[in-house]
Amino acid sequence: MTVEWKDMMLDKVAIGPVSARIYQGADYGKGPPIVLYLHGGAFLDSETNVDRPVAMSLAKAGAIVAAVDYSSLSDNLFPKALEVSFSVFSYLANKRAAGLGDRKSLLFVAGEEAGGNVAAGVALKARDQLPDALDGQVLISPLLDPFMGTSSIRKAEAVGMRQRWTDGWSHYLSGGGCHPYAAPCLCSRLSGVAPALIFTAEDDPLHDETIGYGARLKKAGVGVRQHVLPAGTGWASIYGGKSGEAPGWQEHVSRHFGSFLQDVSVQPQLH
Repeated sequence: MTVEWKDMMLDKVAIGPVSARIYQGADYGKGPPIVLYLHGGAFLDSETNVDRPVAMSLAKAGAIVAAVDYSSLSDNLFPKALEVSFSVFSYLANKRAAGLGDRKSLLFVAGEEAGGNVAAGVALKARDQLPDALDGQVLISPLLDPFMGTSSIRKAEAVGMRQRWTDGWSHYLSGGGCHPYAAPCLCSRLSGVAPALIFTAEDDPLHDETIGYGARLKKAGVGVRQHVLPAGTGWASIYGGKSGEAPGWQEHVSRHFGSFLQDVSVQPQLH
């Protein structure tokens, strides 16, 4: 599917105008799913108007993807980054506005790496403040563990990300404290959140915290679809890490997201 994009300003969001790049397949159907996409960047990057291959992959499955610039308004600090993202989510949930889908459209939140953290936080906050508004969450190697204490994180040095993630966590949490919305892996109550589609790879430094979070969601009764790509797919490129392989993950993400859309539309809780 050919994907088109346009830049627009979401000017009626409660927290203030938020810029977004909208990706959509040229032949998406009626009532297309809407995805609030939150970019990675280790809580350090705030680039706008750049290509977002993850957003493109999700749009190829037939979704309208709103890649929002939460960083410029928040300086990538908690809780502001979450507040901006949740404000956009609330706007989309209440309005299905700005020509993005219609009342029948399912609503998802998605992100990779740092954006996966914020997406997981949005899902938790949606459960607490807007029950049933979120239909699913897509977490792609989410950066969840501020202690960076897993076995797989030892691979981060090899892909040039260990110091970057250390600096990113220090920046994101520099406001003090560590709320469960900021570090979802520390959340003690996960029941009731939206169904999750989770991606990682065998050679991903974030593999263990991703798999661990998925296991805790399952234990809490949340529907989870989990996919672990084999090593050698250039997975580290998804968050800007060094990789000797050409990226081969896009088709996997698009295909499995398409299946997840079908599952959620037929069986919302995936239980």
